[in-house]
Amino acid sequence: MTDYTTVSIPTDLADRVDETIEGTSFSSTSDLVRFLLRSIVIQHQQQDELTESEFAEIAEQLQDLGYLD
Repeated sequence: MTDYTTVSIPTDLADRVDETIEGTSFSSTSDLVRFLLRSIVIQHQQQDELTESEFAEIAEQLQDLGYLD
């Protein structure tokens, strides 16, 4: 059995994510967040370390999705 923890995001961001994932394979905000975090962790593990440009690209993608200000 997998243990879980809670991550809090502002309600307005959650609403924007809900609108964004409509019509996609993501069934919830949690699904999208898990996908994004797994992608970042896997990329990091494969390269041992993210380059500054890769980190900036990921940060930009998260910002475009509304996760970062």
